[in-house]
Amino acid sequence: MREGAAFWVLIPARLASTRLPNKPLADLGGAPMVVRVAQRVATCGAQDVVVACDSAEIAQACAAHGVRSVLTRADHTSGTDRLAEAAALLDLPDDAIVVNVQGDEPLIDPALPAACAQLLRRHADIPMATCAHPIIDEAEIFNPNVVKVVTDARGRALYFSRAPIPWQRDAYAAGPNGTGWALQTAAPPHPVLRHIGLYAYSHRFLRDYASMPPAPLEQAEALEQLRALWHGHPIGVHVTPNAPGPGVDTSADLQRVRAMWSSAA
Repeated sequence: MREGAAFWVLIPARLASTRLPNKPLADLGGAPMVVRVAQRVATCGAQDVVVACDSAEIAQACAAHGVRSVLTRADHTSGTDRLAEAAALLDLPDDAIVVNVQGDEPLIDPALPAACAQLLRRHADIPMATCAHPIIDEAEIFNPNVVKVVTDARGRALYFSRAPIPWQRDAYAAGPNGTGWALQTAAPPHPVLRHIGLYAYSHRFLRDYASMPPAPLEQAEALEQLRALWHGHPIGVHVTPNAPGPGVDTSADLQRVRAMWSSAA
């Protein structure tokens, strides 16, 4: 067990974004979005909350709002690689727990990073953890942009996919609903879990994970977490009953989150 092991929240932030340029610096209620994410998770019980960024502009914006940051290389191909460098720069101990919170999730529930960290604390044989929540909406189940996960009896991931998994043979039938399928019951007989893109790792595993070669399944699904399963490393899944607040990928997403933020202020 890793009982008592401290955890750090690291927030990867990249200035360039194909769909929303300068996304980490987008204004949200008078502060950059990445700062709002850091402020949101500040109450989760982490030893520290640090933004792992690729530009001095983001670092300066964080400093102006009292948020700690580390400057990493700009050529990382994934947020995981950026976090591995940041953890090394911070000289975290090998048994430290690193929680990866995306920099475009300003409405994230602060309980989720803590729950992921606690999952690793309880199970030393699990080097990586993530979150999921049940979904019954047919459009989400069949939407390839919504990642699904199935787990075993111990709550460990069996597989992640953009396809509707598990395939509910008797609950799904062909139908003219745009997806080519119709849900024949109010809810599938087996819960469908939507993956939430938040991860926790031991620092030792994070360092190893960043150096693992990409896996064929990872490349086929475009899902980086499949790399761990492919190489034989279990992933624990914390299931929360509640869907997280919306993230920000596009300008439309940003306007929606700004409206929600204003109404909550």
